[in-house]
Amino acid sequence: MIFCVFLVIILRQYLLKTFSDNQDRNGVFLVEQKKNQSYSIQIIIAALNEELGIGHTITELFDNLGNQNILLIDGNSFDRTVEIAKDSGAEILYQNGKGKGAALFQGLKHTGFSANYFVIIDADYTYPACYIPAMVNILNKNSHVGMVCGNRFNNNLDKKTLHGPFYYGNKFLSLAHFFLNGINLHDPLTGLRVIRAEILRGCLIKSKGFDIEVEINHLVKRKGFSTIEIPIKYRPRLGEKKLKVKDGATILKRIFKETLLRDEICSLNL
Repeated sequence: MIFCVFLVIILRQYLLKTFSDNQDRNGVFLVEQKKNQSYSIQIIIAALNEELGIGHTITELFDNLGNQNILLIDGNSFDRTVEIAKDSGAEILYQNGKGKGAALFQGLKHTGFSANYFVIIDADYTYPACYIPAMVNILNKNSHVGMVCGNRFNNNLDKKTLHGPFYYGNKFLSLAHFFLNGINLHDPLTGLRVIRAEILRGCLIKSKGFDIEVEINHLVKRKGFSTIEIPIKYRPRLGEKKLKVKDGATILKRIFKETLLRDEICSLNL
């Protein structure tokens, strides 16, 4: 018994060291870049009254990814979100309905799913864009990986940026997502992810609100791909927080619904 405990401790230390050695000082996995790799990226941002953060978000995306296509789906903002986004170089699409999920799906359909990878990022400047090149690189090197997500719940997390009911709510929903859908992610509700377009192509996204993340997580698994998380730093948001405690119930409801969709085939004709 003592030998087994000792062996587990040694193995744990080895895994932690290996994990640490594969990170740079910002917490991004070091992945060798493929030479002469040709791929296209489409960036999707859903926004509603995000005038304080949207300009910084778009500028940082261009700084880290170069001249990529950025599509902002605006949910009928009454502030300067659209003006700032347009001046910053983003294409603007006005949302027909309401909710983050509906906005993202409208944006995905608008692009025609022509890119190789979709980058989905929040508009409030909480997610640093510097991690995205490494996330794309992981997909380039691993054909079995369908999505790479930014994990906020690591040693870099400032509890002031994600605390109280939102912190514990994320933990609870993560456990529910695992036990009911088999999705084993530390941060299943992250607002930073890069996903292969082939996974989304031809699929009807049913989520209208903040439950979009758990639906996409399950979709990746149902399509036979795995998901990788990388640790990221999470900044305080700029502007008013849109997610409310009551949205947790909507997310949990979606998790329950996903238990019935294990074998459902995407059926949207585009």
